[in-house]
Amino acid sequence: MAIFKKIKGISPIYGKNCFFADNAAIIGDVVMGDNCSIWFGTVVRGDVNSIKIGNNVNIQDGAVLHCLYKKSIIEIGNNVSIGHNATIHGAKIEDNVLIGMGAIILDYSVIGTNSIIAAGSLLLEKTKVEPNSIYAGVPAKKIKKINPKQLNEMIKKIADNYSMYASWFKK
Repeated sequence: MAIFKKIKGISPIYGKNCFFADNAAIIGDVVMGDNCSIWFGTVVRGDVNSIKIGNNVNIQDGAVLHCLYKKSIIEIGNNVSIGHNATIHGAKIEDNVLIGMGAIILDYSVIGTNSIIAAGSLLLEKTKVEPNSIYAGVPAKKIKKINPKQLNEMIKKIADNYSMYASWFKK
């Protein structure tokens, strides 16, 4: 059973039809929407500040979400996929975003709607990702605009697939 931990009198809150892997840890001031999945070895640590997660969000194996004490928070929109071993630290991620495996997103960064952050990329503090863009590299830079095919085949497909995968574990 996943670890849900109350910190400073605040317990995580989540919506309907969510899946939590057995060893996922959801701690403190975390508010999550419907149809979300938190996968194996993932840590969502709302102990030092708040983490708000929209609907149909999947946070894949080994990812870590955390904030700066009394400074940065995490806000995640709808239909977001956060890849394996990604780190999100005090950033805002808008709707329909794919964060690639092992990406690192640092404090006060904002990732615009319909965007992809490539696997292994590093978004430095206060990076502003344009909507409808693909960013890659260390440090990450815009490499091109996203096209409708990428939007449907990557961002939407991955989010939908993770909803399907989560359903396998609920049976």
